[in-house]
Order: sequence, then C-alpha cells, then structure tokens
Amino acid sequence: MKNGFMYLTAIIDVYSRYIIGWSLSNTLDKGACLNQVEVSIRRYGKPEIINSDQGSQFTCADWCEMLQKNGIQTSMGGKGRAKDNIWIERFWRTIKQEYIYLNPCSDGLELYRGIRQYMDYYNYRRAHQGVERYIPVDIYSAA
Repeated sequence: MKNGFMYLTAIIDVYSRYIIGWSLSNTLDKGACLNQVEVSIRRYGKPEIINSDQGSQFTCADWCEMLQKNGIQTSMGGKGRAKDNIWIERFWRTIKQEYIYLNPCSDGLELYRGIRQYMDYYNYRRAHQGVERYIPVDIYSAA
C-alpha cells in the first residue's frame, strides 16, 4: 500500500485449493493468525496438519500451544524451501498478480473489500489448473 503495509493470513484446503478462511491485519503479530485458525476450526472442523512458514507468529508459544491443544500437527517449510508450502505460495502469487498489483488501494478498508470480492471469485468461480480446471468449492463440497 502507498502508506504502509497490510498482512494477509489465509488458510487453504490443499486438496481442493478452497480458501477456508482469511484475515487482513495492519500488524504482523500472532493475534490475527491465532484468531483465523480458531474461527476456521469452529466453522470447518480441525485439520490433521497445518503447514506454515517459520515466521515468528507461527513459532511463538501461543501458536504451538493452540495447535497442540487441538491435536493438530504442525509442519513448517525449511528456510528457503517454498516447495514445502507450495499451495499457499501459489495462492500468494495468484492474488498478487490477479488482484493486488492491478488494484492499488489507498487504505485498509478498500483493500479488505477488494480481497473479499476476490476470495469469492477464487473459491466459487475461478477454475484452477492444479485441480484439473475444477472450481475449488465444487471439490471441497464433494469431499
């Protein structure tokens, strides 16, 4: 953004490429990530594994305790190993190229509204090469 940074947290179902949940924050702290996982668990149930990078929000004691309390295994990509977390890395590339770079926003609210519309498109209308040109919600709903 022109006057600062915003941080997007997203949780993806690897099988379908469906974005289960997401949040936008103006700080890169554990609170937004913890909250998003807790909301996603309440809505969709708990996953067996959560894969993340090695950011401080994913290595802090609160994050590790929350996953352990819910019986969720954690998997972290090694430093410089984007392939360990390739599905969400591909999503980051896609949202940047298809929305963020093409629609510079002037404030966080405008960005939030735009990302909300893009997520609807991504999950419910966009065919994905990685899942044989299916739409994520169709695969997710069938599973």
